[in-house]
Amino acid sequence: MKPAPVQSPIFVMRDTPFGPFAVVWSVRADVPGIDRILIPGPGRPVEATLRAGFPGAASGSCREIDDLAERLEASLSGADVGFPLDTLRLDLCPAFQREVLCADQAIPRGRVSTYGLVATRLGRPGAARAVGTALATNPFPLAIPCHRVIRSDGSLGGFGGGIEMKRALLAREGVEFRDAGHVAPRRFFYSDAAPG
Repeated sequence: MKPAPVQSPIFVMRDTPFGPFAVVWSVRADVPGIDRILIPGPGRPVEATLRAGFPGAASGSCREIDDLAERLEASLSGADVGFPLDTLRLDLCPAFQREVLCADQAIPRGRVSTYGLVATRLGRPGAARAVGTALATNPFPLAIPCHRVIRSDGSLGGFGGGIEMKRALLAREGVEFRDAGHVAPRRFFYSDAAPG
């Protein structure tokens, strides 16, 4: 029996207060799934990233993709929305990255954790850099809120959309800052959770 054909990538673009973003998706076995979410970054327009990474992708959408794009728009405008993981093509990610992304997804709005605490939560203390690398290549920013993971000293660390966007997203979620580059968390998420 032949495997179901994979449709060529399709994209939908939306504009936000931060600039345009794109949802790249495809259909596998008649089910639409998100392959990537492209957000604007410093010196990196979404359109250029889309053309370079997905040449030949066509514009189009469907109900499931429109729903996710609307949630992303609402999130970037400050609304408290959740994102269903079943529409994200996590199977395209390596196993460790999937673990990191799922742990990151559990960090609630208005809270932050650290790279080291996420690593410890996964039973891999000392793997903070590996967690940082997994989040730096998060194919689903915003839907999987990698902006909620910071350095242990409270500084923001990196983010594909840039530090200003990371700070703005956290501020919209109610995270308090002690200065422009450091959050002032009452308690880091995962700080008293056992690994698992």
